[in-house]
Amino acid sequence: MSHRKETEAMVAEQPIEDWAHIPWRKLERTVYRLQKRIYQASLRGNEKAVHNLQRLLMKSKAARTLAVRRVTQENQGKRTAGVDGVKSVKPAQRLALVQHLRHHTRIKPQPTRRVWIPKPGKAEKRPLGIPTMLDRAHQCLVKLALEPEWEARFEAVSYGFRPGRSAQDAIQAIFIYICKQPKYVSRDEARHQSLAQSRSPGRQRVRANDGWNPARRLMQSFA
Repeated sequence: MSHRKETEAMVAEQPIEDWAHIPWRKLERTVYRLQKRIYQASLRGNEKAVHNLQRLLMKSKAARTLAVRRVTQENQGKRTAGVDGVKSVKPAQRLALVQHLRHHTRIKPQPTRRVWIPKPGKAEKRPLGIPTMLDRAHQCLVKLALEPEWEARFEAVSYGFRPGRSAQDAIQAIFIYICKQPKYVSRDEARHQSLAQSRSPGRQRVRANDGWNPARRLMQSFA
């Protein structure tokens, strides 16, 4: 059996009638195998295969179900409501979300609910935008597809917002690098606003990548 037929059989639609009896380990293995193939195709530089596999992953019921479970049951903000007021999603509603994500290209992002939270150790507050539950599930689904592609491209010494890495890993890497001999350390006081507005090579690559319009349009709509 070819890789294409094997993958299509792997992500074939299976009826899910009861949320409590979903085979989560099987769904996780299915998503992991597709993500592994996306990672390997990205390492080879085969963008056409990457985009095809990403489309396949976003259409699979396994990825959609895992995305809904992550935002409604696992995430810390699972009981935080957006502008729609939905903060507690029942099993039947979770299944409805899974079916809604099947037509992810038709989903139009809703406005975020803006709240002000205090900064640690300071009197001032910062704004926080809270998306709706559907938009959060949609973002999680896109993240499942995009993450393996860019993990293959990131530098080995980058640690920010990457799976399996933390600030402690960065501290350990710095210690190993400077413990043998003195090094110069420069402190860059760059503002987050200027960094967000800068046209870094990564952002140019995403904007220039017209091979997968659904994800690109989604990221632009949430910008």
